[in-house]
Amino acid sequence: MCYFDQIRWKCGYWRWGPFRQQCIKESRTGETCGLKLINQVYDHEDKCKLCYDIDKKVRRIAKMSRDIERWQGEGNRTATIERTQDEAVLVQRQMEEMHHQHWRRVQGADYS
Repeated sequence: MCYFDQIRWKCGYWRWGPFRQQCIKESRTGETCGLKLINQVYDHEDKCKLCYDIDKKVRRIAKMSRDIERWQGEGNRTATIERTQDEAVLVQRQMEEMHHQHWRRVQGADYS
């Protein structure tokens, strides 16, 4: 039961902060027992880095969609359209994984 600070963003995402106090159950000098308790919570009024990365993926997918739409009107760009559509699917999967990772942390299922 060692005490750590916790950093929490507006979106609900959080991470462990610096180590603050060691409990009496220390196994060896300088090591923690492994059980983390919150000493103090620091709230940030900003979104977390993961939210910013998700926003980047959303903008990238929107740009790809606009490009594909424009290229379809121009014609004679079949290979470029197919490649961009494949890339958009890949970016969509990455974004879904990031959403899932964010949700797990907000729900408290990811304590690492």
